[in-house]
Parts: sequence; structure tokens; C-alpha cells
Amino acid sequence: MTMLKNSRGSYPTAIANVRQKVATPIPELHPQWQSLDLAELLAQPTAFLSISQNNSLYSPKGAQSKEKQWERPSLENTIKVAIAARKAGAKFFWIGYNVFREDYPKSPLDEAQYRNWYEPYKNWSDEQKQWDGELVDQLKALQQPQDVEFFETAHQSSFIGTTLPLYLHRWGIRNLLITGMHLDWCIEGNARAARDSGLIPIVIGDACACQHQEDEPATLRRINNFFAPVISADFAVQLLERDWVRPI
Repeated sequence: MTMLKNSRGSYPTAIANVRQKVATPIPELHPQWQSLDLAELLAQPTAFLSISQNNSLYSPKGAQSKEKQWERPSLENTIKVAIAARKAGAKFFWIGYNVFREDYPKSPLDEAQYRNWYEPYKNWSDEQKQWDGELVDQLKALQQPQDVEFFETAHQSSFIGTTLPLYLHRWGIRNLLITGMHLDWCIEGNARAARDSGLIPIVIGDACACQHQEDEPATLRRINNFFAPVISADFAVQLLERDWVRPI
């Protein structure tokens, strides 16, 4: 139990059983990115990408609930950046990832892997399966009619078999703010794909998470060292609000 003084300092207030959500520390921006004016980049046409932030991961009733992602701060940090990105005029893409892939086109590897995902839930109803893949309510509340929403159909890429490349091209967008799941799978995979497509991905490290938190430090370093700047949600908000000046 923690004892705190109230605003008048006259008597203590008891707070019990408060679990603080702690993100894996964000690595220092790699020297190769430090010459970039990130605020200036984000003042240009920018897209906000939320990937796989669904009931499956953030609800105790979800198929992937064993990860207990609600005990980590990725969702709160995503909301923080999304609000700032909306104010800055970014385009929004809400990208789903469904573990129930019975009807997806599959290679033999896909067939074996996807069956391993959904077989434990073979008795779920169609309604349960649909709910599992839906965007979590906290992010649904931020959606607007002009936003783009779709599901990934490839193994780990939002760029294959979707309308994302077309929208980015038509809207003249090169800069991508990326949040979501999983850091060492779809997030890293999409950062790599974006770079190979001539785009500028920026990964919001504490608005993402691996399945196992102990895997996050190595993944954050790898992305930051080779593929894209990795920054915190607070720093992203500063950049979007033009409340940061690059040191000379």
C-alpha cells in the first residue's frame, strides 16, 4: 500500500494494489538517425499505422490473452501518439491481424502454422472469432469515417495483398508512424518492407510489444540499428506538436 498526501497536504490517501505498467526502455537513437530532423519529416504527409491492436491481445477473453498485453503500456502509448497525430493531420490506417485463418490462401507452411493458432479455439462461434480480431474499444473510440481499416492477409506484411501501397502513393505519403503488435514480427517486418519500398518508417517503441517482454530489448536495438528510428511515445508527441528543436 502507498500513502500519498492529498492536494491540501492534511491527511494521507491510501492506494492499494496499483500495478504500474512499465515499458522496455527505448534505446538511444542510433547515430545514423541523429542528423535527421524528425519534426520536419513529420510535418510532411504522414500516416499513422496501428497494427494488430485487437481484442485478441488486449482482452482477458482473447485468443492471445496469455500474453497479458493489457499489463504493459503499449495501448496507452498508442492512444497518446494517435491523438497527437490526428491533430497534426496524419492519415490513419487501422490494420488488423486475424489468428483465425481457416479461409485464407495458404502454403503448406501457412497451413501448419495457422492450424496451430486456431485449433485450440475450434469450438468458438463465428461471432467470437469475429470479435477476437476486432480493433480494441479504446482505439475504436479514436476512429473517424475517413480512416482506412483492413486486415493483413500475408504472413507479416501490410504491403502485400492490401490497398496500403495504393493509398500511400495516391496521398503522397512517405512517412509512417508505426505502433502495435508484435514488435519482433509484424512491426519489424513492416519497417523492413517500408524501407525497401522507399518509405520512412518510424517505430514508436513503447507503443509496441513482443509476445515475451524479454525479447524486446534485442528487437528494439535491431530495428533502431538497421531499419528505422525507434522513439518513445512522448518524444513522438513532441515531434508532432513541433515542441522539439534538433540540437545543432
